[in-house]
Amino acid sequence: MLTEHTLNLRESWSLNCARGAAHGPPLLFLHGVLRCWQDFLPPIPALSLRWQVNALDFRGHGRSAPRTFHYRVRDYVEDAEACLLHACPAPAVVCGHSLGAMVALAAAAGAAADRCRALILEDPPFGTMGQRMQQTVFHSQFVGMAPLAGSGRDVAEVARALAEIRLITPGSPHSERLGDLRDAASLRFSARCLKRVDPDVFTPILAGEWLDGYDLEDILSRVRCPVLLLQGDPSAGGMLRDDDVDLLVSLLDCTHVRLPNVGHLIHQTQTETAVRLLTAFLESLRGDD
Repeated sequence: MLTEHTLNLRESWSLNCARGAAHGPPLLFLHGVLRCWQDFLPPIPALSLRWQVNALDFRGHGRSAPRTFHYRVRDYVEDAEACLLHACPAPAVVCGHSLGAMVALAAAAGAAADRCRALILEDPPFGTMGQRMQQTVFHSQFVGMAPLAGSGRDVAEVARALAEIRLITPGSPHSERLGDLRDAASLRFSARCLKRVDPDVFTPILAGEWLDGYDLEDILSRVRCPVLLLQGDPSAGGMLRDDDVDLLVSLLDCTHVRLPNVGHLIHQTQTETAVRLLTAFLESLRGDD
């Protein structure tokens, strides 16, 4: 069982965090953009048997306060650093999905480096969410979702609107309904998350500024802890490209696993596989403790 609590850091900066029982060393979950900490509920029960699970809502998401400035990737890093420094009782393994994976990398290269025992990176999008996003199907997805952020409509109505978003691949005459690619229950959860998202979260994404100030090669040069990198299949909706994988593998102590026919939401759609991979990596870190 996880208990939510508020981490008050300074005026207008408070984070909603969840913490489980102390069954082992800390394990911190960082969610993707437009999601919330509950996104990791599927794998948490199995992993909490031997780890103390921690999770947070980034600012502008879930029950955390909104930011008063930007929502670039680099702006979320201080939320993760604050959680590592003030909420985790010891150095933690940081498991991040998408945005959370990119933030985890930056935290392990920055002020909280000595609080990061290891990293688990689930399909970090890197340049796919940067300047090349307008050349991908994901641009139309974010354009369609933006008007629904912070909506006062009920969950069912927002879910129906999500289902009707048309996903357009640039250069293709065809489009697909989001509702034909995701099941109704997943759309309801996405709707619930989206209702709590600050609309300003979309501003840097749609402006092509989301990665401004995020220097991947510089960050990688400063990461010293072991890394598990999970890659979805680009042909199935994965967002991590092979050239980015090659860069991470060449510069990090990196264990890379590619999952054929699995999209971006690995731990949601392939929970059993994700738990198996995470458990194997996590147990490799435990040694004789």
